[in-house]
Amino acid sequence: MTTGRVNPKQRLEDQGITGLGQVYYNLMEPALVEAALKRDEGTLGNGGTFLVSTGEHTGRSPKDKFVVRTPSVEDSIWWENNAPMTPEAFDQLHADMLDHMKGGEYFVQDLYGGADPEHRLDVRMVTELAWHGLFIRHLLRRPSREELDTFAPEFTIINCPSFTADPAKHGCRSGTVIALNFDKKVILIGGTEYAGENKKSVFTLLNYILPGKDIMAMHCSANHAIDNPVDTAVFFGLSGTGKTTLSADPSRVLIGDDEHGWSDRGTFNFEGGCYAKTINLSEEAEPEIYATTQKFATVIENMVFDPETKELDFEDDSLTANMRCAYPLEYISNASGDSLGGHPKNIIMLTCDAFGVLPPIARLTPAQAMYHFLSGFTSKVAGTEKGVTEPEPTFSTCFGAPFMPRRPEVYGNLLREKIAKHGATCWLVNTGWTGGAYGVGSRMPIRSTRALLTAALDGSLNNAEFRKDPNFGFQVPVFVDGVAEVLLDPRRTWSVNEEYDAQAKKLVNMFAENFAQYVPFIDEDVKAAAIG
Repeated sequence: MTTGRVNPKQRLEDQGITGLGQVYYNLMEPALVEAALKRDEGTLGNGGTFLVSTGEHTGRSPKDKFVVRTPSVEDSIWWENNAPMTPEAFDQLHADMLDHMKGGEYFVQDLYGGADPEHRLDVRMVTELAWHGLFIRHLLRRPSREELDTFAPEFTIINCPSFTADPAKHGCRSGTVIALNFDKKVILIGGTEYAGENKKSVFTLLNYILPGKDIMAMHCSANHAIDNPVDTAVFFGLSGTGKTTLSADPSRVLIGDDEHGWSDRGTFNFEGGCYAKTINLSEEAEPEIYATTQKFATVIENMVFDPETKELDFEDDSLTANMRCAYPLEYISNASGDSLGGHPKNIIMLTCDAFGVLPPIARLTPAQAMYHFLSGFTSKVAGTEKGVTEPEPTFSTCFGAPFMPRRPEVYGNLLREKIAKHGATCWLVNTGWTGGAYGVGSRMPIRSTRALLTAALDGSLNNAEFRKDPNFGFQVPVFVDGVAEVLLDPRRTWSVNEEYDAQAKKLVNMFAENFAQYVPFIDEDVKAAAIG
């Protein structure tokens, strides 16, 4: 039995998915909230939000993600970073999952990734949980109701949290599995309720497909100047570097907060919504994002709340520090109507340097930009994980290694070519520590970071006097209005200069050791940039 609007030639049974119970096609937000409540999947929160706990998995499971090794992708997948699964194991997994699903209720959402109509990817999401349907309806882009009558998915993603994989039968690591089959155009997700797996599966698909069309796929946020989409900026950065916060500038238009493409036509958002961290979220610092936590159908994931008042506790991380909210892009008042921008005029690479070595901003040459893009550096701080007693470097190539199916140099070369063709200016911005490492120094003042970014984006920073950094070789401004001069020279912020020198040498060596893996695949100018 089926309910909802769907292309009559593209029902699940037409895809070989038979024997299910009730199937709900393309329900809208009110119906999905009602269904999720009826099925006791979560709790209704203030403003009509949906409060949910994801149980054991409160984050992604990158070690349980697999790519099916077929001849068509054999030579193009970065196998050192993507665990292989045999076609036979996938077929068994697929058959067992479909058998497990028989008789159950399922929710189908026909959506797409990619705001540029020339490059959109039509995706069908089949979910066991109604709230997963609500989540992905926020995070991907929604066709018009009329489009659904002729919608034909290119890829189908099946998410069944109640299914437990068998490593012996299915060639996986545990009972949790995320398996991508590019030949069959199917992704299977089992054994986890964490909704982020849904959106990152689509991102991984686009990260494989788009570079084959000479389109750069980017794990970044993006915005553009008001009334001037040509003045676009993109912000690369790993978790905790300020990617969402710094791109949500009320004086600019938000294109998107996480995933974008860069084609010959410009920048475009992959998504139709945002998936923002809510730990320590405050109304004063981020009023727009805060307001979404009381708007209808926003999914509030893994947050502690008062059982009577439903008031959210933004400081309590007893469930996870990775607490989040998912909402449609239109909930942000300065969001772009079409999610499109021009070719990036400025490229910002964000890092949180807990070693206290990097300056608050530095201008990069194209070769240096490729070096820092391939490095993807940020750092963990003491106390964030068991056993971490001093800052530890984290290198995630392209600022998103878990989602990169191709070798890093593919993305690095694409970025470099587009920088050269369109003349983007590249900046490295440190939102981490100054005056010493974590535990001794202090966090970089957000007001100074914003002042430096404003100067970079409006072009005035290019007219400043610069000095060459002796450790990394990039250009650092000597003076910028509104920023304490001492901040621009991190060595001067340390009480003992020799201690800074030792820490800087240590960090440079960490970069070099990590980058050694890319040296056989890069040009000589990037090798030169690697040693400053």
